[in-house]
Amino acid sequence: MASVAKRVELVVILGAISAFAPLATDMYLPALPNVRDALHASASQVQDTVATFFLGFAAGQLLYGPITDRFGRKPPLYWGIGLFTITSALCAAVPSVDAMIVLRCIEALGACAGVVVSRAMVRDLFPPSEIARIFSTLMLVVILAPILAPLIGSYLLLWFGWRSIFWALTAAGAISLVAVATRLRESHPGDPGRSLAILEVLRVYAGLLRRPRYILSVSAGALAFAGMFAYIAGSPFVFIEWFGLAPQRYSWLFAVNAAGIMAVSQVNRALLRRWGPARLLRIAGGVQAVAGLALLAAAALRADSMLAFAAPLFVFVATIGAIGPNASAIAMAEEERNAGAASALLGAIQFAAGTASALTVGALHAVTPLPIAAIVAACGIGTVLLVRQLRIGLRN
Repeated sequence: MASVAKRVELVVILGAISAFAPLATDMYLPALPNVRDALHASASQVQDTVATFFLGFAAGQLLYGPITDRFGRKPPLYWGIGLFTITSALCAAVPSVDAMIVLRCIEALGACAGVVVSRAMVRDLFPPSEIARIFSTLMLVVILAPILAPLIGSYLLLWFGWRSIFWALTAAGAISLVAVATRLRESHPGDPGRSLAILEVLRVYAGLLRRPRYILSVSAGALAFAGMFAYIAGSPFVFIEWFGLAPQRYSWLFAVNAAGIMAVSQVNRALLRRWGPARLLRIAGGVQAVAGLALLAAAALRADSMLAFAAPLFVFVATIGAIGPNASAIAMAEEERNAGAASALLGAIQFAAGTASALTVGALHAVTPLPIAAIVAACGIGTVLLVRQLRIGLRN
């Protein structure tokens, strides 16, 4: 029983430190129009504060990967959570949108430590046959953040103003730091012989990129996430301004989509007892592509009903609950020695794709449904094509 309790505690803590990204983006989304007005900015500039967070999150992971393989998992985690906590407090007092854009990038450099370390710890502690199920369980905890975060953010916005959202993030970082220090044990003591010379680090990453199983599964997951990030960056303006939802109602809509991810992740976890991650990835990718095309059709036909846009978007986003864990499990299964680097590169590629997607939304000034729907549909089709190549590779 104690071992079960320890496993639950481990999953909760790893889920919490992995949730900094959805917390830092989803709590903030209902406030984007308010931030735009308060800082005298444009919609594009405010969307850039989301995109630069993704950029920092992608780049930072590449730094943490080799460092966690060299020094162990916990020391870099302390530094990252501390940076996230301090920068969140600075965001609460930011005077201009330009400062916000820079600080959000730095905030992400701290936040990404949690997601790199959590994936590496799963690979440290569990055999390859269990990894997909643990990732699905971990997603159950992580997805609580995007369910609760927009609700919390919208009511903080209503009661205390948008700056209170960043004070809440500061508190979350401080609490997580205490939990890591007191309740999380080290899973990898570090490898003193591991070189951090830039050429050696690049050699490790280049080796991972040459492995078809790794790069195809990572890229399939990355395109799926890119579609979701287009939704994250553009949906506040589409639903709040185009469809006329109040910020509080938008937060409920966002929470429903996040609940879809949670539900699918648990269905995926159950199905893994019968089917492998490759088969489930193939099915989920196909469903996501169909949903993306339905979304594009609704936007192209200028459907007046919000439901015609929201329903296929819900299906598209929900499939992340299967695509994310299965793609990650396939990628990480054979990377025991370089678990930190493999986790870092996986996350960096995913968030680089998300950054490009969010920046495209901003560059297109996407405050109407069509541009977002086109990006989402393209990502869904791309995921299917990559999964097909992965299937061929796994057969060979």
